[in-house]
Amino acid sequence: MLCRRVTPCLSHSRFCFRGFIGMATEGGGKSFARRDRLLEIEAKVQTWWSENDVFRAESREKSPEPGEKFFGNFPFPYMNGFLHLGHAFSLSKLEFAAAYHRLRGANVLLPFAFHCTGMPIKAAADKLAREIKKFGDPPVFPKEVEEAENQEPPKDQSAPESAMKDKFKGKKSKAAAKSGGQIFQWEIMRSLGLSDSEISKFQDPYNWLSFFPPLAMEDLKLFGLGCDWRRSFITTDMNPFFDSFVKWQMRKLKSMGKIVKDLRYTIYSPLDGQPCADHDRATGEGVQPQDYTLIKMEVVPPFPPKFGSLEGKKVFLAAATLRPETMYGQTNAWVLPDGKYGAFEINETDVFILSERSALNLAFQKFSKIPEKPICILEISGHDLIGLPLKSPLSLNKIIYALPMVTILMDKGTGIVTSVPSDAPDDYINLHVLKTKPAFRQKFGVKDEWVLPYEIIPIINIPEYGDKSAEKVCKDMKITSQNEKEKLTEAKQKTYLKGFTEGTLLVGEYAGMKVQEAKPLIRNMLIETGEAIMYSEPEKRVISRSGDECVVALTDQWYITYGEAEWKKLSEECLSSMNLFSDESRHGFEHTLSWLNQWACSRSFGLGTRIPWDEQFLVESLSDSTIYMAYYTVAHLLHNGDMYGGSTSIKPEEITDEVWDFILCSGPYPESSKISPSILKQMKQEFEYWYPFDLRVSGKDLIQNHLTFTVYNHTAIMRREHWPLGFRCNGHLMLNSEKMSKSTGNFKTLRQAIEEFSADATRFSLADAGDGVDDANFVSETANAAILRLTKELAWMEEVLAAESSLRTGPPSTYADKVFLNEMNIAVQLTGHNYANYMFRDALKTGFYDLQAARDEYRLSCGAGAMNRVLLWRFMDVQTRLIAPICPHYAEHVWRELLKKDGFAVKAGWPVADPLDLQLKNANKYLQDSIVLMRKLLQKQLFGSKKSNKKGPPAPAPFASVSEAKIKGLIYVNEQFDGWKADCLNVLKRKYDKASHSFAPDSEILNALKETSDEVSRDFKKMQKICMPFLKFKKDEALSLGVHAIDLKLPFGEIEVLQENLDLIKRQLELEDIEVLSASDPASVSKAGTLASLLQQSPPSPGNPTAIFLI
Repeated sequence: MLCRRVTPCLSHSRFCFRGFIGMATEGGGKSFARRDRLLEIEAKVQTWWSENDVFRAESREKSPEPGEKFFGNFPFPYMNGFLHLGHAFSLSKLEFAAAYHRLRGANVLLPFAFHCTGMPIKAAADKLAREIKKFGDPPVFPKEVEEAENQEPPKDQSAPESAMKDKFKGKKSKAAAKSGGQIFQWEIMRSLGLSDSEISKFQDPYNWLSFFPPLAMEDLKLFGLGCDWRRSFITTDMNPFFDSFVKWQMRKLKSMGKIVKDLRYTIYSPLDGQPCADHDRATGEGVQPQDYTLIKMEVVPPFPPKFGSLEGKKVFLAAATLRPETMYGQTNAWVLPDGKYGAFEINETDVFILSERSALNLAFQKFSKIPEKPICILEISGHDLIGLPLKSPLSLNKIIYALPMVTILMDKGTGIVTSVPSDAPDDYINLHVLKTKPAFRQKFGVKDEWVLPYEIIPIINIPEYGDKSAEKVCKDMKITSQNEKEKLTEAKQKTYLKGFTEGTLLVGEYAGMKVQEAKPLIRNMLIETGEAIMYSEPEKRVISRSGDECVVALTDQWYITYGEAEWKKLSEECLSSMNLFSDESRHGFEHTLSWLNQWACSRSFGLGTRIPWDEQFLVESLSDSTIYMAYYTVAHLLHNGDMYGGSTSIKPEEITDEVWDFILCSGPYPESSKISPSILKQMKQEFEYWYPFDLRVSGKDLIQNHLTFTVYNHTAIMRREHWPLGFRCNGHLMLNSEKMSKSTGNFKTLRQAIEEFSADATRFSLADAGDGVDDANFVSETANAAILRLTKELAWMEEVLAAESSLRTGPPSTYADKVFLNEMNIAVQLTGHNYANYMFRDALKTGFYDLQAARDEYRLSCGAGAMNRVLLWRFMDVQTRLIAPICPHYAEHVWRELLKKDGFAVKAGWPVADPLDLQLKNANKYLQDSIVLMRKLLQKQLFGSKKSNKKGPPAPAPFASVSEAKIKGLIYVNEQFDGWKADCLNVLKRKYDKASHSFAPDSEILNALKETSDEVSRDFKKMQKICMPFLKFKKDEALSLGVHAIDLKLPFGEIEVLQENLDLIKRQLELEDIEVLSASDPASVSKAGTLASLLQQSPPSPGNPTAIFLI
């Protein structure tokens, strides 16, 4: 351990963020009473949990059966600040899942640790030290410095990456979000609520490690995280046990040949003097090196006078190309007239003319007279290069010239571009414009002999496009100007890929060969003959956390050999057996496996674990965090409750590689170990019991690195039965439909959210925010509504329990009782299904909203008759358990304080449900829908139609004045289809294929219908028009709802349902006299009197009764 632990200098209670608290309104007033009540409940419940070690997880000697245990984990957050709602959102997916499994009786392990490895903390501490040295302690920042430092950086104009790769990236890096646009580190620390006297201590990077992890733990406890905190730890050598674990892992990989030292191209920070991996970047996460072939286009002497200082040197325009196979068709080179170029010494004899940015990249790739330092001996503008005669490799033209192109980007490639107009639409159009527009040539001083003699050279034949693909596609798309950028981009997309995959080379020594086969051969030939070199640069702009722009460097360092064929095959096998919960996530992993290659795993700057065989280097932050989930299984035995690993009977040096092999890899018993055999046995039992982990929850941006690394490392080190079982990836979190951002103020820490809304209301809104890989949305209004809803529900339960003696006793007996009981059974089953599939918004709907709606409907259905005591107690019990994973404090309070039950709600068990009665559910839906329909019909008959007649005013109401009248309701029911509708349904039944769940073609159905009754066949052409809409409607119903939709009658008696609920219907319609009648009974029809005609206009049918109202 390099540094002693520093005691936190202040309590987190200082960070109350009261200024950020919104309103938990009550009736529109500024009352926080409801919110405060939830906070009081939460404090009380958290004390219960802590005193009883509710979330303590212990292994058992017997291996668990499927579903008997659940081990879920979450990528440990980086400890350079407070946890925010984005962390809480991803973590909530794991928390809800773990709570559900715990409720079902599983032995659940949910641990949590804190990541401190890497350069961000060290870089921030060093930056703070530099500011103090320069501006004092506390610093006084000059206003002009602040203004200069806070200027916006130039926008990145580089080309976008592939859509698939971008889909699984965050739109802004974590570092950028954390910096909030504040340049001075001191100001960033102030924004966290630290005083000037406290900030100075953060010059020591280890102070960050002592300060932030305990505060994060406190926030998570306030959140109600069901965590076994004994297993928490931090990373880096400040924790000697985890340090030992990482060193064992690295030695293990090296012994397998999976860590090698070699020269490789890697994204590199010149300021930090080391590779810059994803988590070391402020912008550009996921960006990889882009390889080019650098074509050496020799400038033919004599040189222009301005180039006098280059006399005696070999001078080349250096053009970066992705298509070396097309060099046979060069007609010229392109330069940006206003571009800034330089002549850079590559060695004693060669000078390259290119952009300063690309020269810097080359210098770090061992192409500079002085390594890592570009030497510019002449600054040149693009105008100076126009007209230079060039000898270019492979070109069929002996001499070509440098010509102007105004659309060149200086932040991509070298600023020098080869021109192959036969296959590149941009080149074709620019050359065409120069040839056909003398004024354009004159503007840039281009002589006719540099352009006019040069014709397109066919070099590649592409099916559909021929041997001049660029010319053909430009003419087909009517592209006439270099300014038609969107069209030119589309033209390139059409020709480039097809040219590579299907094109055939027409010239050179590889003529007749497919382009994709010839390309690497031609590239190698150019490099071997010295006519080209390899060149690489970042795909897009990358800024390190130290603030400098990164380059691609050719570095001699340690790499993990991801992408190696056999290892990749094992990883693909592992992924194929994992539950990834969405096709989008699976595609993201498959895409990452397709491109991921050797990964630089060593760093020279930052915090972490030293590479054991080469201690000048540290293990980088994405390489020490791939199998640490296994460390959770034994951390409590090593740490004894201290996340820093400082108080245990086991000494760090006793945890040898042999011990780790024994525990994690079924290695032989470490006979020489000084650790007690009983402890070794227990550690091995812990690992064997909990592994493999069942679920890892993460943001989708980690698919492209951490999560895929996790798969690779598990397949290399762990036995097959210990490979991961599931990853669930989610999108990022927006706050009130806008991106979370400190710079805009639309940002909320976890502590702020808890203080503003309470933990349970925050969790409620997180559950409602959304599931899946699309970005979710935390809505403050939802959290405030949750405060109101939860506290109102508490008040209702308290009222019910206080008036318990007034409730109806005995078993459920009425129709409303049966419906309510059935709705609770449905809620139990649907909510269990939603939790099991990690669809937490749906679980909230079925387990809370729908259940409360059923309770409200039951209360209404009972009317003056009291509700059943047994059912209300069951409702309170069921609702408490179903909401417990999302709102555990609320559930615990109800369980113990209101229902007076023993134990804890979070371990109460999943409620038992009787078999669902879908017929009863359908019957109740029919009843409720019928009441709504009757209410509409009553309004229509009372007040008339609102629609105007085409020929006059609105139709008069049947009852002009009913204020004093007594209205009688007649409900007519037709329980079975008859006539032509019955004929249609009988034909559909015969023409339905149960095996394929489909109907015969319409022509076959119509032919069968023609052969049915006289009513249909008598005038079939007329009846066909009548029958077709009904046939289509019932077919669609059957396909969406089930084949029962084409039955002649409903599976329940409509008259019976309506008669049994006549009191409810009367109350809902506010009528005292209602009858339920059969429309097929003439005596019943006669009761309608003069309004019987309404039964002809709107005849009742199964599922659709007709109501008539009489005075």
